[in-house]
Amino acid sequence: MQLLKVAAGVVNQTPLDWAGNKANILNALADARAQQVKILCLPELCICGYGCEDAFHSPGLSRTAWEVLQEILPATQGMIVALGLPVFHQNALFNAACLAADGKILGFAAKRFLAGGGIHYEPRWFKPWPSSVRTELVVNGTSYPLGDLYFECGGIKIGFEICEDAWVAQRPGGSLSLEGVDILLNPSASHFAFGKMEIRKRFVLEGSRAFGVTYVYTNLLGNEAGRAIYDGGAIIASGGSLVALGPRFSCAGHSVTSAVVDIDATRMSQARTGSFMPVLSGTGANVVRAEFGFPAIAPEPPSLQEDTWESGERAKEEEFTRAVTLALFDYMRKSRSCGFVVSLSGGADSSAVSCLVALMVERAVKELGGDEVLRKLPYWKGLAAPEIRACLTCVYQGTENSSATGQRAARELAHALGAAFLELEIGGIAQEYVDLVSRSLGRTITWEADDIALQNIQARVRAPGVWLIANLRNALLLTTSDRSEAAVGYATMDGDTCGGVAPIAGVDKHFLRQWLCWLQEKGPEGLHAIPALAAVNAQVPTPELRPLDMQQTAEADLMPYDLLDAVERAVIRDKKTPAEAFQLLRVQFPTYEAGQLAAWIERFFRLWCRNQWKRERYAPSFHLDDENLDPKTWCRFPILSGGFERELAELRAHVARP
Repeated sequence: MQLLKVAAGVVNQTPLDWAGNKANILNALADARAQQVKILCLPELCICGYGCEDAFHSPGLSRTAWEVLQEILPATQGMIVALGLPVFHQNALFNAACLAADGKILGFAAKRFLAGGGIHYEPRWFKPWPSSVRTELVVNGTSYPLGDLYFECGGIKIGFEICEDAWVAQRPGGSLSLEGVDILLNPSASHFAFGKMEIRKRFVLEGSRAFGVTYVYTNLLGNEAGRAIYDGGAIIASGGSLVALGPRFSCAGHSVTSAVVDIDATRMSQARTGSFMPVLSGTGANVVRAEFGFPAIAPEPPSLQEDTWESGERAKEEEFTRAVTLALFDYMRKSRSCGFVVSLSGGADSSAVSCLVALMVERAVKELGGDEVLRKLPYWKGLAAPEIRACLTCVYQGTENSSATGQRAARELAHALGAAFLELEIGGIAQEYVDLVSRSLGRTITWEADDIALQNIQARVRAPGVWLIANLRNALLLTTSDRSEAAVGYATMDGDTCGGVAPIAGVDKHFLRQWLCWLQEKGPEGLHAIPALAAVNAQVPTPELRPLDMQQTAEADLMPYDLLDAVERAVIRDKKTPAEAFQLLRVQFPTYEAGQLAAWIERFFRLWCRNQWKRERYAPSFHLDDENLDPKTWCRFPILSGGFERELAELRAHVARP
């Protein structure tokens, strides 16, 4: 049998960080060499970073990527390595994978199917490469093969499916298998979403089985460019069997997952398949051949060290915790921020954000060790140890409308987390604004006549003080709005929406409250529960902006949160009309009276349309699933619209029918 050691290298890159990206790649190469790997696949566009956006249109970007590739090549001696970069050819830009061996470029396989849905905009920058087309790329007088290629190195045939290529019906792997390809490499930049890893496993396993190959899948890692999170998760399968899985959500700069595979076994699996009919034309137009020596090696057992939380009952809560804490860790260090500041009210949202920051610190220190965390924060002068108190400052800002319960919950949680805690009384500042404007208008501002204005001024006077604290500490202010609030604009612009990033704007309130209860009782595997959340979870959600005797609650202002989230999914994700949403939700929520349900649905539509301008101004949020409302990357909607008036009239007519 012919045994071969292959590997998937996962790296945490940053757009246009040439030095940092190169260092991660070289570290991955060194790690692979130490594991005696002979074929290594690194992620899509790993040299420049996947999220370069319109910087891809700069001629200097592709030139610099080429220069960095030349600097990396010497480190590929004794290995075959796939490296992702943009390639400029005939006045078009292509997303390509360079296959290098023994320090030399063998050629460039170009991506055939571009990701243009959801958060991806590849067709804006790249051209899809046509099937079965090969040409020559000439750089500085040297010619290199470019196109729909596969490679034969030392008798081993290697082909590519670059990320989206594997997600389409007409996968390139089908035609490559007919050419007798032994190994399919998939360099990817596949963003995280809840449950997505299982989909990746399926197409890797099925590709390895159906094509009769060894399939090596690698992915980016971390918060690369601000919004998308990459979970890593290398996968290697051979002949329909999973042989290696890499860690997900690591705080490290790279990881290498390797496996020993049997090339003879996959070749015979093709031979035993009745439907397999190899290409026998013998033209070899799309193959690049090179000499390479593969030493004899011994078998190794599969490396399937999947964490137990991956298959647990609360996998979504675990994924959420790991994804957002990794995203915060990368956002902090890549933005060169000295920790985070949170305006902690004692309610669910701000408590969740505070807990995520504390868990971020604990996760990073546990995985990397304190010294390595400090090494990743070289700009933070005076930081002696990566402690929660240094990385998280919680600020409680109360008025006469704030409850003692919320204040106590905030104080107890901050102390339990080990955060720095400050208390500010801002009621007097808010009243000064009210008095100032009252004198100017020549009338008294009252709750009866000016409810929304009086609520908003309290939220807005919270911003300057907490911004000042963030600036003094060179820290990043976090906003605390969730997706449910974003959908209906239940937030004060320039008040509680102030901040540099919105960690929980990608999840709904219903899930968030479930996550907080889980965190109170159990917590993520390998860390711990946070019992101090009991005081938070016992409260009814309220913004505490009206006088206490008015007994304000968020659900009374809006609608029950579980219903709000169901309406949002039906209307925004599934694009149902008001009448269609009503029919669907009547089945899901049979206890609600028809007129009340219709009124809530109409309220959602009106609030959704009126508040698109707010969503356009929210701080960047992390992408977590296909229910994202971020208008910059996922859910576009006009700021000005007709407001669904015709459709809402149809809803009212439908409900009025006997």
